[in-house]
Amino acid sequence: MKTLLKQFPALAVTLALAASAHAGNITVKGSDTMVILAQKWAEVYMGKHSEVKLQVTGGGSGTGFAALQNKTTDLCNASRKIKSAENGNCIKAFGKRPTEYAVAIDGLSVYVNADNPVKELSLEQLEKIFTGKAKNWKEVGGPDAPITIYSRENSSGTYEFFKEHVLKGKDFVASAQTMPGTAAVLQAVAKDKHGIGYGGAAYGAGAKHVLVKADDGSPGVDPTEENVVGKKYPIWRFLYIYVNPALDKGEVAAYLNWIRSDDGQKVVKDVGYFPLPATLRNK
Repeated sequence: MKTLLKQFPALAVTLALAASAHAGNITVKGSDTMVILAQKWAEVYMGKHSEVKLQVTGGGSGTGFAALQNKTTDLCNASRKIKSAENGNCIKAFGKRPTEYAVAIDGLSVYVNADNPVKELSLEQLEKIFTGKAKNWKEVGGPDAPITIYSRENSSGTYEFFKEHVLKGKDFVASAQTMPGTAAVLQAVAKDKHGIGYGGAAYGAGAKHVLVKADDGSPGVDPTEENVVGKKYPIWRFLYIYVNPALDKGEVAAYLNWIRSDDGQKVVKDVGYFPLPATLRNK
């Protein structure tokens, strides 16, 4: 066996991961947006299942997918869907597409400083702001002051989701200040009276979110649970967990089932995201 493992190191990694999962040690890596949720899930679950040890780290959705295909994590948290290239890499690594579980719903919020008088922005205005076409707050109904943009790093699923769904694939303005996580974005906006940023609904301390309009003729919509789950809020998304199907058994499967149960979804709401409708929990 030792000789076999020396000849096939990938086999050793696979066996180690399988053994860790069966032993009740589960590693979770990926989305920074989901870190506070994943840590709370882990805390609550381990409190009820002392035999299980969960290790949660962030790094971004892209980092999580890389770890999944490299077999260095059991679960990948992602605030966006897997890309075709990532899917292909996973198929090469373990022979199958990773299993996708929707685990929560998020209203991606746009944050400004608490003293900023702007209360609502349209998707078109947001596109202009974050691509650099609008450089002054007076262009979008605010004071005569330059707009300071705070964004996420390009390994972030939130960055990619915002770019695709709000900027319509266009690049962020080069002057955007890249922050390592949503909490850092919020901290920066809270200190900068001319700042603007974006992030998950569970964040927001120290800043305020604006209402978002689908277009100039539509009303501004607040990212409340009713509006987000009802798809009235224009920037909503699912949050996901991906897993190698070969590991989706034993303690790993039990944990994933718990996350989508009433108890696990209560944690979602407690943290500040929105629970899945009951009709989606077994899909």
